[in-house]
Amino acid sequence: MYSQAGVAALAGVMAALSLPPWGWWPLGSAGIAVLFVVLQDRSVGGRFRAGSAFGVGMFTVGLWWMGEFNALGAGLAVIVEALFVGLAGVACPPGRGRALGLPAALVLAEGLRRVVPFGGLPLAGIALGQVGGPLAGAARIGGELLLVALVAVAGVALAGLARRHWRAAVVAVVIVAGLAVAGVAAPDGTADRTVDVAAVQGGGPRGFRGVDTDAEVVLAAHLAASERLRPPLDLVLWPEDVIDVDRPIAAAPAAERVGAVARRVGAPVVAGVVEDAGATRFRNAAVVWSATGAIVDRYDKVHRVPFGEYVPARALVDRAADLSVIPRDAIAGRGPGVVTTSAGQAGVLISYEVFFADRARAATGAGGTILLVPTNAASFRTSQVPTQEVAAARLRAIESGRSVVQAAPTGYSAFIDHRGVVRARSTLGRRQVIQRPVTLRSGRTIYHRTGDWPVLVVAAIALAGGWWGRREPAS
Repeated sequence: MYSQAGVAALAGVMAALSLPPWGWWPLGSAGIAVLFVVLQDRSVGGRFRAGSAFGVGMFTVGLWWMGEFNALGAGLAVIVEALFVGLAGVACPPGRGRALGLPAALVLAEGLRRVVPFGGLPLAGIALGQVGGPLAGAARIGGELLLVALVAVAGVALAGLARRHWRAAVVAVVIVAGLAVAGVAAPDGTADRTVDVAAVQGGGPRGFRGVDTDAEVVLAAHLAASERLRPPLDLVLWPEDVIDVDRPIAAAPAAERVGAVARRVGAPVVAGVVEDAGATRFRNAAVVWSATGAIVDRYDKVHRVPFGEYVPARALVDRAADLSVIPRDAIAGRGPGVVTTSAGQAGVLISYEVFFADRARAATGAGGTILLVPTNAASFRTSQVPTQEVAAARLRAIESGRSVVQAAPTGYSAFIDHRGVVRARSTLGRRQVIQRPVTLRSGRTIYHRTGDWPVLVVAAIALAGGWWGRREPAS
């Protein structure tokens, strides 16, 4: 007799293969279809075990990259993330009502996973696997959570078709198709003007942590790459953390070297700077040099990476783990990520922040006409995190109706239009400069006006409706 938990775990692996770098988006719904069947008529404990097993399968694959840094930490992360799916299994009614209940429970679980613990961990979320599929445009209406709902409803449709439950399958297909079409037709803002932008990628070997990297070598690589910039330009983007200084940047010699680049090309340069702030803390900022070479603005990263840029409860964790690779804690910035340049107001999402839709909403709400993503994924040996990061940038473009420009020291650097289409992307490890015209845009999409609350409310109502429908005989 086969193991229900084993089948659920394999379904989770199937769903994970919808994620970058694989991107087999139909498998997201196929995996949920299997989970839908497994949950039928299970007890509370059985539903918790099946949901958790699905989560273990999905997050073991989707968060595989974590094992490069700490196997124990990766295992704990997978368990914690899987528990959210386990809770969704418990919340889902086991009988007839699960056609409504499972999509709703998965949406609510994903909404919770995005905020706890430590501000959430949205990597490996199932919505990231849909950026290359036909559902992606719906993010313009309801963001990532609506995509989760549609993937799950499509899974219900697949299960219905396989079991010849035609009515449920047809209703599910109509819902998914209708919202996918509505997403394509939904307003996405207004094109204002076009500017010429360059993303600089210094290149170099991958798989090295910050404490093992020579800051001067990284800066020199980006100065050398910037020799390839060809005016006229309106804006230049350097990656995150390619300037590392032991004092405020304005007083550091590196400031003049970057300012010289801005003067040579006659355009502002936005570059990632890490500044020491005493022996145990630092700031991670995107700093703007004007075309005259002067520093004119900056944004300090708000959403820090837990156990990457800071250690929660450091004194306690330090007793059980070696924290030598995370010797300092970043100081969190404040406010929306917007900087002023001669090319216009630019929203800034520093690295990890690109996975959080609320940061993009804050930036566009404060006047950002383009989204800039200075990032640093050089410490990852594989392409898993860089490809998920590009997928997240594509979702932010769709949700906001803004073009996105991303720059990374060793890739991926990318240009993404307001419809989420990748117009140019670099090669991992290579020294490159990408120059392209980019459209500055204004206005707001439905999602950027409303946020996640409408989808969460509908999900809560649908879950209640699923439990109400359970009073009918199970099918």
